[in-house]
Amino acid sequence: MFRFRKPEIENFRADYAKHADFCEVFEKDIKRLYLLAFLLTADHKQAEQCFVLTVEEAFKEPTVFKEWARSWVNRTLIEKAIEIVAPLSHRPNERPGLCGAGQEKSEQDKINAVTRLASLERFVFVMSILERYSDRDCALLLGCNPNKVSPTRRKALRQLADFASVLPLRGQSSTLHPLEVSA
Repeated sequence: MFRFRKPEIENFRADYAKHADFCEVFEKDIKRLYLLAFLLTADHKQAEQCFVLTVEEAFKEPTVFKEWARSWVNRTLIEKAIEIVAPLSHRPNERPGLCGAGQEKSEQDKINAVTRLASLERFVFVMSILERYSDRDCALLLGCNPNKVSPTRRKALRQLADFASVLPLRGQSSTLHPLEVSA
């Protein structure tokens, strides 16, 4: 009457991501992943280091479902950036890196505005607004109290709004210093 199917043991790992799956994610998303690393670290060398560490981690044979490979790469990249920058360390901010060539001026201004934020505000902004992590997930990854995330995000948004108010309107010349490439 009722027949139960035996699980197919030989296909058990077929749903897990393989090296080729991670390669595909890195190949398709390389620009977006580097931009994420740069927005988090605000430094080209640290962004490169973050990216390389993420690639290395992917090839350590993690047990990740194939469908989750892209989100696993994002989360690992964020974790590596947190390890590198230590946003809760309260270190004084170094001069942020600036976005270089390859972006439109308005895009450069937006990226540079984010990199000017203090490290904790920058991480919370990028993780919660751009990457859409919940306050709980942000707090968990950052190792802070979940009640600290929302006020930190508000502070970052106020600072970004203040920065936007000093940007020239489209078509006006900029009174800000010229953008430079630091990598």
